[in-house]
Amino acid sequence: MTDKTTPSGVDPKLLEILVCPLTKQTLTYDAERQELVSKAAQLAYPIREGIPIMLPEEARDLNQKAGKS
Repeated sequence: MTDKTTPSGVDPKLLEILVCPLTKQTLTYDAERQELVSKAAQLAYPIREGIPIMLPEEARDLNQKAGKS
């Protein structure tokens, strides 16, 4: 098999070079949630249809608790 992609369809080589646009720190791939997590910024960037959405306004705030208003 020559097509090497993650379950999200993202090329693992791409994941190796992507960094958080705010902190420029490395990201962690969360396969279950289909997100790239920036521990430094406390944000999780979504992956939609195999495309990482690296916009801070689209990221999920890791500090925000579910159900909190």
